[in-house]
Amino acid sequence: MVAIASRLMKSMSLQSLPPTTLQEIASNHHKGLAKVVLKKGKTQLFRDGSPMVYSGAVDRIIGRPPPRTGDVVVVADGTEKPIGWGLYNSVSMFCVRLMQQEEEATRDPSCALNMEKLLETRIDAAIELRRNLGLPSANTNAYRLVNSEGDRLSGLIVDVFGDLAVIASSAAWVEKYKPQVEACISRIDEINHINWRRSVEMLKEEGLDLTDLKGIHLPTSHQRVKVIENGISYAISPEGQKTGFYADQRENRHFISTISEGQRVLDMCCYSGGFALNAVCGGAVNVTGVDTSMPALELANENIILNNLDPGKISFLRQDATEFMKDAVARNESWDIVILDPPKLAPRRKVLQSASGMYRNLNSLAMQLTRRGGLLMTCSCSGAMTQSGTFMRILQATASMARRKITLLRQAGAACDHPIDPSYPEGAYLSNILFRVQ
Repeated sequence: MVAIASRLMKSMSLQSLPPTTLQEIASNHHKGLAKVVLKKGKTQLFRDGSPMVYSGAVDRIIGRPPPRTGDVVVVADGTEKPIGWGLYNSVSMFCVRLMQQEEEATRDPSCALNMEKLLETRIDAAIELRRNLGLPSANTNAYRLVNSEGDRLSGLIVDVFGDLAVIASSAAWVEKYKPQVEACISRIDEINHINWRRSVEMLKEEGLDLTDLKGIHLPTSHQRVKVIENGISYAISPEGQKTGFYADQRENRHFISTISEGQRVLDMCCYSGGFALNAVCGGAVNVTGVDTSMPALELANENIILNNLDPGKISFLRQDATEFMKDAVARNESWDIVILDPPKLAPRRKVLQSASGMYRNLNSLAMQLTRRGGLLMTCSCSGAMTQSGTFMRILQATASMARRKITLLRQAGAACDHPIDPSYPEGAYLSNILFRVQ
């Protein structure tokens, strides 16, 4: 009798224990969860951290009715053992964005299969990281708060400009959880305004048609936002390119200011003049910025006034980058420092070949415009280009074509508050390379 009572007590005790594995947590979930089962041999890539489960890696989906876009699903290996969970997309080539691995869910089940809780936890961690890096500060109040895969929230970017947060959405799940994302950002003390920016083309690939929808527009008084970065003031348009400002180039812009004293500097694809402004503030004797966008150049010229700079030392021209450089080569012009920071030319691996030709042509001209012994800083924000190693190979081959010898001096990525997930196959990854050109 005592033995029976003991076994009964033990059984009741075990039943009262909380679930300890993702499989157990999923079994207790109040909603039936679909299971996305991977093909044999495809599991390790995702165990290693790649957050994007592409449709070709999926063997079968277990669950009726089938999951819909935005639904939480369990991702399992070929034996149906869970390796993690994520958010499903019935249209995209990436059918699941993994949000948490099985080991994490077991270690801290509070966020397991709970997207609202996970969002809050990940955004809080992103805030803490930036605070530990001293952001914001008296010298810098423009920075990236959430960096998509780098902060393990694939498809979500949040840039902070003073009291304004610009949220860039490029995934269907971000649209689904828009109220929760905004609530997390609104709780930050210094944020008084939020601007929601949708990447319409990327969201179309996610199966959403948002052509008739636009982000939240700011009042007219906020069409220009003034911020400071490393002590330099900038006017930002939240309706401009990307989120309105390329916060990931902060440390690279500052580096230019440290090497520009007494130099002639050319800033190609200058946007609102970030590199050019840093060059002249660093003592450059003459700086020229070139871009095709009139709104960007209006910002650049505003930034000259904001910083009380000598307009005789810095100027901005509206012209196509290739045409400007061809004309300058024909005139045998050269600069001590040339910066080339074109827009993303290879958003996907499938356009690598055509993009390679564009990168080759632009960099060949830039090398010819760099005086022998001078410096060329060339950039690519195309993850498909940089992470495949193609960008460096293109630059080496281009130098031979341009009859130049290049020596690698410095290779940098994004600013330190932009953590990068190296396993992400096609994410935005900034590569910034400095060469000496002979």
